Amino acid sequence: MSGAAVFLDRDGTLIDDPGFLADPALVRALPGAAQAIASLTRAGLLPIIVTNQSGIGRGLISEDQYHAVRAKVETVLSGDGGRIAASLHCPHAPTVTGQCGCRKPGTDLYHEAAQRFDLDFARCWWVGDRLTDVEPARVLGGRGILIIGSSEALLAAAEASGFETASDIRAATDAILAHLVEHD
Repeated sequence: MSGAAVFLDRDGTLIDDPGFLADPALVRALPGAAQAIASLTRAGLLPIIVTNQSGIGRGLISEDQYHAVRAKVETVLSGDGGRIAASLHCPHAPTVTGQCGCRKPGTDLYHEAAQRFDLDFARCWWVGDRLTDVEPARVLGGRGILIIGSSEALLAAAEASGFETASDIRAATDAILAHLVEHD
């Protein structure tokens, strides 16, 4: 049987988003993020981070800096049995490097994960704080949850696009786990 994953945006969904994060010392998990990863892992879902990192393509951060931050993010979010299964990134900046298929909402990174982990997209979830984070669910199958915080604009965008909403990563995780219980 093919597996299921939760594709998670990184900045603004799991960690604070200071913009072009290059220093691992500045990584700050958002409230409930580590617990969410642990809950997803215990439920048998693969937490996979998919992130656009245009700062690399713009020359604002290096690949080495990205990987140092990635390692810190994985450490901060792992614990209590939780583990990030993979972190995938798009280093391109379309205005500098041109268009690509890996920049969200492009689907290349999701196809890479599906091959690596034998995933069934219909059983997967997409969670993020921007429509581009969850739009691949519409193309590939599965379900998207847009984290809206208290943004009326994001709520309106989610309602117009038909995506579920959650106030934060913990609420999104609770919705995913409740869905699993209802459909088991």
